[in-house]
Amino acid sequence: MAASMGHEHPLSGLWKPSHLQVMHYGSESVKHHLLSYLPSSASKAFIITGSSLATKTTLIAQIESLLGPTHHAATFANIKQHAPVDQLDQATNAITKDPSIDTLISVGGGSPIDSAKAISYRYHEKHSKYLFHITIPTTLSAAECTAIAGYTDKTGSKVGVFHPELMPHVIIYDCTFANETPQKLWLSTGIRSLDHAVESMYHPTAPEAPAKQLCLSAIAQLFEYLPKSKKEPGNQDYMTRLQLAAFSSLWGLGLNIGGGLGLSHSLGYALGAPYGIPHGVTSCLTLASVVKLKAKKQEDAQQLARILPYIGQARTDDDMKDALQVGDAIDGLLRELCLDTTLTEYGVDEDQIPEIASLAIKTKEGDLFDSVVSLVRSKL
Repeated sequence: MAASMGHEHPLSGLWKPSHLQVMHYGSESVKHHLLSYLPSSASKAFIITGSSLATKTTLIAQIESLLGPTHHAATFANIKQHAPVDQLDQATNAITKDPSIDTLISVGGGSPIDSAKAISYRYHEKHSKYLFHITIPTTLSAAECTAIAGYTDKTGSKVGVFHPELMPHVIIYDCTFANETPQKLWLSTGIRSLDHAVESMYHPTAPEAPAKQLCLSAIAQLFEYLPKSKKEPGNQDYMTRLQLAAFSSLWGLGLNIGGGLGLSHSLGYALGAPYGIPHGVTSCLTLASVVKLKAKKQEDAQQLARILPYIGQARTDDDMKDALQVGDAIDGLLRELCLDTTLTEYGVDEDQIPEIASLAIKTKEGDLFDSVVSLVRSKL
């Protein structure tokens, strides 16, 4: 049966935009435009980043120099993978001690960006106001495109908070900053963006426009430019196109989704913080297999089959067959990027699989549980 354009017949939907004010892209856009995006001439900014960017590159020093003593309040460079809550508390307490701070500048991948959103959330709990947020992403995780903040609590579990005010106000994609990102991290977070785009296609509240139209474009760009970027890592045009693809993979959802996107993401949360696996890598592990599982459900297969022409393959009149072909294409892309991996490489054992599955889908029985257990087992 051929695919329809959406879940509803006739097509209908709703899109709720976020408060994002600016998305700027291009080489040296931070140097030329950062100061103009501060909320006021008297703004004081608190930089949030990780130790690698702060100590192994000159990027943070460049931002501090741009801000100067007029606008730079302090830098917190202790954000680690999956944003542990203790670090969020340290940063929030430091901001609280300086009432002149009105702006957060997050620099890095998903952890610093999510941390900045979570810090703004926690700051609001104490002071009844959110902080202005400028983000400078250096990976393709697309954390900058949502109003959701994820962090790791004291038990090691992933926690998510959602509020419309958590969406960054300004996104600056600067390929000279992204050029400092290690290639495996860059490419694997590109698969994370692919995960966003693919799972948005079958999410029940994802609007046809702009979300799904942007996601299809993002998928095409990711399939084209990730291999090119692997072959030419310093190519600024490829890097910028991938940054825009990451933006397109998630921004179009707006405020329609306040929770998880789908099973691949749920498995990513179950695997990420508990086992120390970066979310780019979790998407490499789960996405293709989840697509093949979803292909068994006609409604999801209809949406997944729409992807085929955007990755250079012809549709048939069989949506389930086409959806399976999408899963095979993702597997092929992973091999081309040398990103295929196993859970065994990250210390996951057979006896941990039922707990991973139940954490992902919130149940320990039924057909779906059995299918997810089999899926995770196949990744050992």
